[in-house]
Amino acid sequence: MSKKVYCLAQFQPKPGKEAELFQILQSLEPNTLREDGCLQYRVTRQVPTPYADGKSFPIVFNEIWSDINAFEAHCQRDEIVNFFNTYCLAETGLAQDWNVCIYTDEPQGYDAPNVLK
Repeated sequence: MSKKVYCLAQFQPKPGKEAELFQILQSLEPNTLREDGCLQYRVTRQVPTPYADGKSFPIVFNEIWSDINAFEAHCQRDEIVNFFNTYCLAETGLAQDWNVCIYTDEPQGYDAPNVLK
């Protein structure tokens, strides 16, 4: 089983700020894609369709990291910390709400083989 972690980082923009927030999030992609351990980092916008009409925040990052250490190192980069401080936490920020969660593809109770080092 892999050590990969999968992150969904969702953003609810303040009214009228969706395009601006999306553009700023896109600007995070180039440097993040250079990080060791970043396998995928793509910001997406929700599109309307009757075949997938669930409720979600309208902007979502789909991320895949080689392991939890790579993800946590990413979260501590100045560019990422500054993004959250400026656009999420600040009163003048563009995000009304956000939700960042990580996932594994390893089943609960998986009998992982011991790897000899």
